[in-house]
Formats: sequence, C-alpha cells, structure tokens
Amino acid sequence: MAEMSAMNRKLIQNLAETLSKQVKHFNKTEAECLIRLFNGLLGDQSDRRVGNGLDRGKFRNILHNTFGMTDDMIMDRVFRAFDKDNDSYVSVKEWIEGLSIFLRGTLDEKIKYCFDVYDLNGDGYISREEMFHMLKNSLIRQPTEEDPDEGIKDLVEITLKKMDHDHDSRLSYADFEKAVRDENLLLEAFGTCLPDAKVTIEVKIVKTV
Repeated sequence: MAEMSAMNRKLIQNLAETLSKQVKHFNKTEAECLIRLFNGLLGDQSDRRVGNGLDRGKFRNILHNTFGMTDDMIMDRVFRAFDKDNDSYVSVKEWIEGLSIFLRGTLDEKIKYCFDVYDLNGDGYISREEMFHMLKNSLIRQPTEEDPDEGIKDLVEITLKKMDHDHDSRLSYADFEKAVRDENLLLEAFGTCLPDAKVTIEVKIVKTV
C-alpha cells in the first residue's frame, strides 16, 4: 500500500512537472494541487468511465457550487471551452489548461475564451439571435413586464450599436476584441462565464499538499 502511494505521488509529481511547462499561469506545486483536486472530484463521480475525466454534470456542479454560475446555457458553453477534444469529458490536461485561463488568464486569453463561449454555434460570429438567447437567459425578468422579449431585443440593438464596429449586424472576434479593449466591462457582456469566487479554488491551489 505504501509502495502504491509512493508510486502515485511520483506519477502526480511527474505529470505536474509536464503540465506546468505547458501552461503559463501555474507552477509545478500548483499543478500538483490541481491534479489532486481533479482526482478527488473524479472519486465523487458515479460514472464508471471516470478514466476519461470529469463528465458534463460533475463539471457543471463545480461551476455552480464553486464559482456561483447559474446560467445553464453558459455553463454548457464553458464545459465545451474546457473540453478541447470534444469527447464529452474534461481530462486532467484540459482541466489545468482551462483553469489557467479561467482563473489567471491575461486579458487577451480571456477575450478569446469569452468569445468562444458566446459563439454558440461556433461559426466565428456572435449573431443577433445568439445575443438574444444569452441575454434572455442571463437577465432577471420582472413580473410586471408585459413583453420582456421586446426589452431584450432593444438591448441587443444597443449592444450592436456599441460593439459592432464593421456594421454587419453581428459581432466578429475583431469587433468583440476592440469593444472589450475600449471598455473592459464588456468582457462578460452576454453572461457570467468567468469566476466570481476566484479565491475559493485559489486557496486550495496554494495550500501545500
């Protein structure tokens, strides 16, 4: 048992060393903590195919419980942003690469990440329809409103006026990037897709293992 434990420790250390060289924002010790956290989360997962990584349900629970996310559409898109190989599981490599940007990314990295989350159909643009669906999901509806959809349509038009620099009635990556650089608050214009409880997991990362 002690031999197995020592072997596991060595494997984790080797993996942490490799992954910390591949991501910008975590050192070896932090990567090791994240691998242990990942393994602990896998242990809670009922799916028998845990070898593949965290499934969509487990990952969404982390987004909700740790980072306070509540929008189902956005959480699904964040899962897809982490799941780079589209196999419906977040592997340990995808977990560390994703968290590197999610928690500590530069503005450039976060602009790319948020754009990918908001581009619902992956065609390289955020369309009017995509804006409408995301804003409808993320805004709290007032019970007194007769037709809340009209208010959301107005908001889409206001957003396009501010962010659509080439005036083609949709947002390209260049439009989104320019708008966010001019006004950083527009980074999460269509819904929360970055953590608002960063400290929760950061504390776990910096603790010694």
